[in-house]
Order: sequence, then C-alpha cells, then structure tokens
Amino acid sequence: MKLIAGNSNRRLSEAISSKLTQPLALADIRTFKDGEVFVEIQENVRGEDVFVLQSTSNPANNNLMELLITIDALTRASATRITAVIPYFGYARQDRKAGPRTPISAKLVANLITTAGADRVLTVDLHAGQIQGFFDIPTDNLYAVKEFEKRIREIHKNDLSDITLVSPDVGGVVRARALAKRLNGRPLAIVDKRREKAGVSEVMNIIGDVSGQHCLIFDDIVDSGGTLCNAAQALMDKGAKSVSACVTHGVLSDNAAARVMKADALTRLIVTDSIEAPEDVAACPKIEVISIATLLAEAIRRIANEESVSSLFD
Repeated sequence: MKLIAGNSNRRLSEAISSKLTQPLALADIRTFKDGEVFVEIQENVRGEDVFVLQSTSNPANNNLMELLITIDALTRASATRITAVIPYFGYARQDRKAGPRTPISAKLVANLITTAGADRVLTVDLHAGQIQGFFDIPTDNLYAVKEFEKRIREIHKNDLSDITLVSPDVGGVVRARALAKRLNGRPLAIVDKRREKAGVSEVMNIIGDVSGQHCLIFDDIVDSGGTLCNAAQALMDKGAKSVSACVTHGVLSDNAAARVMKADALTRLIVTDSIEAPEDVAACPKIEVISIATLLAEAIRRIANEESVSSLFD
C-alpha cells in the first residue's frame, strides 16, 4: 500500500498515515507561477495499491487539478490500483439541473476522476447519495454519524432526555433521522425554509415541537453560515433551551466563523476535519473540530485487504 497526500488537507493525511502506521509516499506536488499544477511521484509505485488523499475544497479547482494530475501520474507509473480518497467532494451541490441551461457539475467531476485513471473512490457524507451513481467505478460513501454520536454523548454525559434532532430542510430528514435513531430514538424537527437564490435563505416555519428542548441541527455542509444562524434563531424563538449544530463539512466561507461567533442563538458548531480549518475557524471558540482520520484509515485498511467496508455504515 502507498499513501500519497495532496496539498488540500495535510493534517488529515498525516493523521490517517499515523493511524495506519504507513508513511506518506514521497511526492512533489506544486503549482507554477502561471497556475499550472505539477506532480512528480518520487518513489516506485509500480504494482502498488495507491490511495490519493485529497479534498476538493477551497481553492476547489486547484485542488481538483492536483487530484486529477496525481492520478494520471500514478497511472503512467504503473500503479496496480488507484483509490481517490476525497473526504470532501467539491461540486457535490451541483448534482442536478437547478434551472434551464445549467450544468450537472458533480457528474462532470465524476467523469474527470474516472477518465484520469482512478479505479475506486472513497468519500464521506456526499451531499446527495445519488452522486455515487455518477461514477462508473466502485464508490464508497462513508458517514461521520458515529463520530458525532460519540461527541454528543460526551457533551451531554449520556443524558439525552431533552434533545431534539433538527433537519435544516426537508432534504436532510433521512440524515437527521439516522443520528436521532442512534441517540436513543430522540424526536425530530424540520426547518421549513425558502431559498430565493444560492447562499440566501429565509426560515418560514419550524415543523415539530422544540419547546424546552436542546436542539441539535445536523447537516452535511455549512458554507456561509447564514442559513444555520437563521435556523438557530427560529428554534430559539419557538422556545428551545439551546441550539447547537453538527455539520460534516465545514466550508465556512465568507467570514462564516465571525457570523457563527456573533449568533447568540447558536451555542456550538461541531465540524469534522474533512476540510482543513483556516486560522479564523480554528480560533473561533464556538467551533469545534473532530477528526474522521480513524474512520478513513479503517476504510482504507479494509479496501487494501479486500475486506468488507459496508460494516462501517452500521
């Protein structure tokens, strides 16, 4: 087995390497002054089972090109199998035609990864499960729900009697219900919102009784944080004791950390390290980062040993 890390999330790659007691392979991945990406694999990978660790987060296009060119370099170096390990799959929100004359960019990115030479894809909490069908190669979509369950139980000291799970929209109900089931079958509420345009939403109503409850919003992506803060305020207005949130991918763009910090209604935001936290996010006392290195390392180990990965979903 060989592990090759791109530049998008070195901390997570090093943590996975440590969990597997497998050093990262030597590779020179850099960008020329004109923006071109250059990759040189600096050790022999002929006949090897290679895992490329790279999130396609900001800057999304540069990190995507790093991934594609690294896969191409490994293909030309005669690696036996190449698995693209993409903790955060960028362009996942463009999974359908949202209007006339618009692209399905998630499908295009899937085609690019396959054409580059990847034999398998491993990712975490895809924005929409059907994206797995965009790939013509085996694709494993892991879930961070176990990591969130563990942290929530620690915070509440296993007293879950007054917790209500909240889905930020109708589309996230299945995701929120999965965590609610793991937390002793806690009740579920839904935020009814209207989105006039990308990044801008208005909370219309709260479906479900949240009065006197510690509300926990569960979602896959937090970007600008505006929708999350609005939902937290709406829940408090409906009588919630407190509002916190668990979100797998902390994109947190456009001063989102400052927005979360200023939101009095939101007590805590827990995100994973699928995206490397910038300085403002790491410094925000309301934002907590938990690691998915153990989850990814175990999945990589099972794939390398030709063992079942599906039991990780239980």
